[in-house]
Amino acid sequence: YKFRIERPGRPDDGWEAGPNRSLRLMPGAQTLARAYGSLPQAAPPQRTGHIERLAPQASAFAAPREVQVWLPPGYAAAPAQRYPVLYLHDGQNVFDSLAAGAEWQVDETAQRLVQRGVVAPFIVVAVASTGERLRDYTPVAGTAGALAGQGGAAAAYGRYLVHELKPLIDARYRTQPGRRATAVGGSSLGGLVSLWLLLQHGDVFGAGLVVSPSVWWAGEAIVAQVAAAPGGTPVPRLWLDVGLDEGAGAVDGARRLRAALQARGWPPAYLEQPGAGHDEAAWAARVEPMLRFLHGLPAAR
Repeated sequence: YKFRIERPGRPDDGWEAGPNRSLRLMPGAQTLARAYGSLPQAAPPQRTGHIERLAPQASAFAAPREVQVWLPPGYAAAPAQRYPVLYLHDGQNVFDSLAAGAEWQVDETAQRLVQRGVVAPFIVVAVASTGERLRDYTPVAGTAGALAGQGGAAAAYGRYLVHELKPLIDARYRTQPGRRATAVGGSSLGGLVSLWLLLQHGDVFGAGLVVSPSVWWAGEAIVAQVAAAPGGTPVPRLWLDVGLDEGAGAVDGARRLRAALQARGWPPAYLEQPGAGHDEAAWAARVEPMLRFLHGLPAAR
């Protein structure tokens, strides 16, 4: 959150400088007292389950980045069991709020669903973004305004995931390495690149979470890429969603993308979420149905 002093001027005037602040909500009455513009003591991150941090590794394709791996309950006690894997972009926002002031709460949600027997156990690999996020997550260069000529390096990022990170994860953890057990997901530009990875690396990734995707990028190039995908491209399992408070352009883009996917025989599980904006809180609220879609047990879907 941030404080804002409302005053005449431009709509964005009056906000505090600096990053978003964090507040841990507690039962009972809430009292918040601090000076406008000050940085309060950060709320301690809440992380659930067993999460390992892998130090940034040198890459031939992309900038080094932190990778975090969440292991399901019972992983250590079942040495013969192997698990499906979900790779998530913007991994610094997946398990705690230190980076963005908000998080997806994937660890809390996955831990609860696995322990309740609602979803089958699985592994989450949270791949952090870097200062080159725009390059990594866009398949083609931008075409309009200040973004013209920017981005377009998703092919290199894809090679990093497929040829460097995934082999490392498969060697270090007890994964099910086949495409049917390997999913990829992300939001905004992360949703865009997730769908593109399914188009380009369908032999590696068999399912995807395309969350609030930036369909608008490069004149909705992703819609044309879906239509032009070769006929032999493996059919993935797809989740596609958008918040109805993201704006008419975002909703219309998601609908056009859904129509393109349906036209080529890839009908997604589709959700338009009332009251949801384009932010981590909105995405966190949809994590449970996403995980049920990917890994839900037949009686609990």
